[in-house]
Amino acid sequence: MKPSHLILAATIVGMASCTTREVVEADYNVVPLPMNVEKAAEGAFRFSPSTCLVAADSAQRANARLFADYVETLTGFRPTVCDKAPRKDYIRLTASNKDTKADGYAITVATDSIVIDGADAAGTFYGLQTLRKAIRGGKGDDVLYPAATIGDAPRFAYRGGELDCARHFFPVDSVKTFIDMLAMHNINKFHWHLTDDQGWRIEIKSRPRLTEVGSQRGQTVIKETMFTDSLKYDGIPHGGYYTQEQVRDVVDYAAKRHISVIPEIDLPGHMVAALASYPELGCTGGPYEVRKKWGVSEDLLCVGNDSVYAFLDDVLDEVAGIFPSEYVHIGGDEAPHVRWKKCPKCQAKAHALGLRDDAKGTVEQKLQNHIMKYAADRLAAKGRRVIGWDELIDNGFDTTAVIMSWRGPQDGGQDGTKTGYKVVKVPNTHLYFDYSYAEGDSIGAPYWRKIPLDVVYGYEPVPADYTPEQAANVLGVQGNVWTEFITTFRDVQYMSLPRMAALSELQWSAAPKDYDGFIVRLKDLLPLYEAEGYNYRPLD
Repeated sequence: MKPSHLILAATIVGMASCTTREVVEADYNVVPLPMNVEKAAEGAFRFSPSTCLVAADSAQRANARLFADYVETLTGFRPTVCDKAPRKDYIRLTASNKDTKADGYAITVATDSIVIDGADAAGTFYGLQTLRKAIRGGKGDDVLYPAATIGDAPRFAYRGGELDCARHFFPVDSVKTFIDMLAMHNINKFHWHLTDDQGWRIEIKSRPRLTEVGSQRGQTVIKETMFTDSLKYDGIPHGGYYTQEQVRDVVDYAAKRHISVIPEIDLPGHMVAALASYPELGCTGGPYEVRKKWGVSEDLLCVGNDSVYAFLDDVLDEVAGIFPSEYVHIGGDEAPHVRWKKCPKCQAKAHALGLRDDAKGTVEQKLQNHIMKYAADRLAAKGRRVIGWDELIDNGFDTTAVIMSWRGPQDGGQDGTKTGYKVVKVPNTHLYFDYSYAEGDSIGAPYWRKIPLDVVYGYEPVPADYTPEQAANVLGVQGNVWTEFITTFRDVQYMSLPRMAALSELQWSAAPKDYDGFIVRLKDLLPLYEAEGYNYRPLD
């Protein structure tokens, strides 16, 4: 028996054989929920193997080919892509809609055709995602789209998802699958965490030891001993890195799905893998080894060492040459200043800069602001804007940086929206997907905090007491997947899904919260996860 949404059956007789094709009705109640759906009293468009995807330019042809892939996975048939529309039985893709904002779209479903008109090519793509997620049924089915008009646009321009490939390395195919997961959820920014104490994962041609040495660690702390007095290690080497050719391939793959890849090169802390590669960059000169346990290291780039600035020039110049993204993430978090306080070079640098402890901060905070500003200026000269964690505010960075607000509670350790910063909200109380869903879960970080699905869905990035100016400073929302305690890509998927669905609702939809309604729509999304082979946590 077919599900209850099966509405009729039809027999299509082909030239070479007879096959029975059933017809299932599409449902526009998808994730994320479209802004406006007005169904006609009667009529529908039948989407079948004979339907043509009309795409008049290269951007729309790329959209059409992706949609054809999605449809084939779900229904077993692959619609053709054509330049000109036949008399009927087509889906036309255009991008001429001036009545909606970027990434928005309008869909008109008639009995003989469907027209998707995006504000841009990305908007058309998101309209296709709505049609994709509206499909019910399975292989061998045609799809009946009820006649309707749909108007939709995102709440936030910045809709992000992060994957940490520094703590545990994942091959290119896995990274591409993660990008596909983002695309399914209308997410348009992929924050790629590429460097940390436990591994340097991107080839820098001018600094070959970063991957020769920094991409490999000898072993990894055993999860169950991490928070005990007797650390134990697994004895298994772990490593890997992406060549620049591979990175460019990933960037191109994401761009085809209207996703911008934002690299993170975390500084001045989280740099032990770099120090192991080039010990002269640290305050003590080493020896250093790629870190095999998690947590925060006191070893930072030596801000008083001229060679550090040359190192940053080399790294940031190559990164800017690989990634066309408007943004580059430069970290700035979890950088204890213990070494700097004792380092003669750092203190001499502070004296040369005329830095003093005062009400605006300590000498070391100002030193951190100095090196972050150096990196930002280097990137600005190449047309890039920096994002940094909310510690940038602690250290006095100016409002040219976008703040990624992560420190809980809800609005982050520093709510930069109230002091003029543009902010991306990613509080670890709600949107850290490495945290376990519930007590008893064996996968994920063994922290006391648990983040179930309803907590993700219940987050509100723009509190009611914000002024209009403060609300406008919220660029968007992001979910983070840190991988200290996630060792396989299958577990990355499990920890991301279905929380990524709740995230997409926060990012895209301005509709009032309705968790019960969301769960109903989510249940219809789960078969798409299964069709794509995604691992996900079953609903409670």
